[in-house]
Amino acid sequence: MSTIVKDSGIRGYVERPTTWAMAKTILVVDDMESLRTLVRSYLTQEGFRVVTAANGREALFVARQERPDLIVLDLMMPELGGYDFINAYAREGDAPIIILTAKIEESDKVLGLELGADDYLTKPFSLRELTARIRAVLRRLDKNTGNAPAAVLRAGDLALDRSSRTVMVGATAADLTPSEFDLLATLLSSPGRVFSRLELLDKLQGDAYEGYERTIDVHIRNLRTKIEPDERNPRYVVTVYGIGYRLAADPTPVV
Repeated sequence: MSTIVKDSGIRGYVERPTTWAMAKTILVVDDMESLRTLVRSYLTQEGFRVVTAANGREALFVARQERPDLIVLDLMMPELGGYDFINAYAREGDAPIIILTAKIEESDKVLGLELGADDYLTKPFSLRELTARIRAVLRRLDKNTGNAPAAVLRAGDLALDRSSRTVMVGATAADLTPSEFDLLATLLSSPGRVFSRLELLDKLQGDAYEGYERTIDVHIRNLRTKIEPDERNPRYVVTVYGIGYRLAADPTPVV
């Protein structure tokens, strides 16, 4: 039995499973009430604590109050759509985001990823697949915030701290999304090793993720804008054409 709590000031709902005191909190944002109800019910049965919002503006309020561990976000909504929500939320939170879209154009998916989303699903989607994606992202975050053999990874002026999930480029902090951080951590852990796009996808999403190698290209492009002195001539993250990417074993110092 679950208890549904409604704040009279907003339309967002909080559903708390009675047996998972430490359950991860998922914020589901969609303007279709039937979809919110269905997803909320399914995820609660799977052991998550679920909060919901009907649009981006409401989602910002709920996110501030509930501090979700992950956000499932529809792109096409009234009163602050998904793209605008991602931009606004990036200034105050860092929970990973899985976007939902009814659009099938690759450009729409790429735009969501470029803005900072970690993954996407195209409607209609399987609730089992959504749950698998959520668990893969959360498992990756939990793994990388746990004890690691090397808490701080370095290359040239680049320093990545696994425990605090921070990245410094010289004296400047780089504000990375969870996916960008984990990509960089993977590359830094094996300087010089070439990772295929599929390998990097697997590192990010696990076996539950199927295809769409372009996701990695988008994340790498975003990562370069944040850590490279000149993203057109990368010093750290090097493209190996036809295969994937590697971290330069001995990055050339900035002159």
